[in-house]
Amino acid sequence: MFVTDIRKEFYEVVANQRVALLVASDIDALCACKILQALFHCDQVQYTLVPVAGWQDLGTAFLEHKDQFKYFVLINCGANVDLLEMLQPDEDSIFFICDTHRPVDVVNVYNETQIKLLIKQDDDLGVPSYDEIFRDDEEEEEGGDSGNESEQSSEPSGKRRRFDEGAVERRIERQREKREWEARRLAIIIKSLLDCVCVLVLDICIYDLFNHRREILFDYEQYEYHGTSAAMMFFELAWVSTKDTKDMLWWAVIGLTDQWVHDKVTHMKYVTDIATMQRHVSRHNHRNEDEDNSLSIDCMRISFEYDLRLTLYQHWSLYESIRNSCYTSCHFKLWTLNGQKKLQEFLADMGLPLKQVRQKFTSMDMSIKENLREAIEESSNKYGMKDIRIQTFGVHFGFKNRFLASDMVHATTALLENTEKDENETDNFIKALESLSRSNLERLHSGMDLAKKKLMAIQQTVASCICTNLILSQGPFLYCYLMEGTPDVKLFSKPMALTLLSKYLLKAFIQSTRNKRCRLLPLIMAAPKDVEKGTVLVVGIPPESETSDKKNFFGRAFEKAAESTSSRTLHDHFDTSIIELKTEDRSKFLDALITLLS
Repeated sequence: MFVTDIRKEFYEVVANQRVALLVASDIDALCACKILQALFHCDQVQYTLVPVAGWQDLGTAFLEHKDQFKYFVLINCGANVDLLEMLQPDEDSIFFICDTHRPVDVVNVYNETQIKLLIKQDDDLGVPSYDEIFRDDEEEEEGGDSGNESEQSSEPSGKRRRFDEGAVERRIERQREKREWEARRLAIIIKSLLDCVCVLVLDICIYDLFNHRREILFDYEQYEYHGTSAAMMFFELAWVSTKDTKDMLWWAVIGLTDQWVHDKVTHMKYVTDIATMQRHVSRHNHRNEDEDNSLSIDCMRISFEYDLRLTLYQHWSLYESIRNSCYTSCHFKLWTLNGQKKLQEFLADMGLPLKQVRQKFTSMDMSIKENLREAIEESSNKYGMKDIRIQTFGVHFGFKNRFLASDMVHATTALLENTEKDENETDNFIKALESLSRSNLERLHSGMDLAKKKLMAIQQTVASCICTNLILSQGPFLYCYLMEGTPDVKLFSKPMALTLLSKYLLKAFIQSTRNKRCRLLPLIMAAPKDVEKGTVLVVGIPPESETSDKKNFFGRAFEKAAESTSSRTLHDHFDTSIIELKTEDRSKFLDALITLLS
């Protein structure tokens, strides 16, 4: 069920309990975790933090902790499956789920005892009504022995009947409707018998009854998409509890920015949520303006601004940032000689000396830096990059350190999916979590170094795939496979890195192809996951368009293709459009997808 008052129905319930905190491996989840940790520390709530990278991790974590904990808080995992069916918990286990994954499983929505959804209902959820999904079962139960509820009903486990003032009237109305419906059905059957077509009509009646619910569920569940940031949800909890701080606000901003960087929400959704956060930033700045007019060494100030869509440019050279940012790289087509020539012309048009452009941003002449944004914006308009600016937030830590929210996302993601050292996922999770604290700037800077290497690897891989025609049209979709031995291929064995590469590659392909039909196609990309086990990581990306609603249909398609071909797949990721597949099953799996989507 949906929690309507997050403070009373969630926080005040767990405040005096021991809580197991199960957190997914994405930046929004980490930011939400930081906010909740701060609240727990404030009120001395005992908790155990467990990172979970996928469904198997979640199942294992629950088995290990189910005897010690009654309350489980799941962040960015658990909403889009029937959780009770999956975990088989005892009846006294309570799950609070704050998850951006959509659609929310209908059984979770209508379970009123064990599942508590900390999800913003302002989002366009489109959940089918209880009667549409479970009504037939409820009527059977009312007609039979109520003592056999568990045997006769397939309604959500733990579903509690609510008899309010109008319950009796509704029940009588349902029974009347049922009698009328059965009378009509009987009349049809009798007429059919007389007309000697009884079997045909009976088949149709049974088919309609059986398929009505399935059609409703299919329409509801066919697309995967994302809702309001989990970090924003927990910041709202802190705010209504009057315990919100600037650090919490900054984590909420990073969580929202993660959704934009990884292209999880529409531009309209991003702008709407930015406006919400801007009001909180103004409130905090107004509240503290008398306290810290000057930037002292331990001061923190968040600002709303229109900044450039150039990744990490304030911590890199301007030249490298332009070359390795998806927006500018795709616009100039930097994988071509003509594109590189255009970049030189663009820099000349801004009147920036190459010596200045190629050195670290912090070392550039002050006179150039002061007017840099205006110069870039003016020249960008001439070169057709009219939306070079984006609404975002920046932060000052003291008088020296300044970061954009997108800088933090890239750095933390690079730490979370670091492949340079043979460290396990839990170690990477802890380092990424640490990098979000302003007291650990050294960790953050190491994440930025990793992020630069990752962005350069993505740019080089995109250029290689375009220039060597590795993107193939398979009819209903585009397909690209990174062979073992490709430079930096290990980096793309991680889901967020491969997803970022796939989105970058699809944008680049659209810019480079003259085939109008291919520009409207989605992309499936595969890269080696584990060479010893012989598995590949497969990601499905929806078609790229300005009006894209960011809804992804590949999750269901992957399930059907694997089922129809008995392909050995592992659907372990919380995003259903990311799977692992046995390398030798790749061909038959793709053939099934072509047939399915044609």
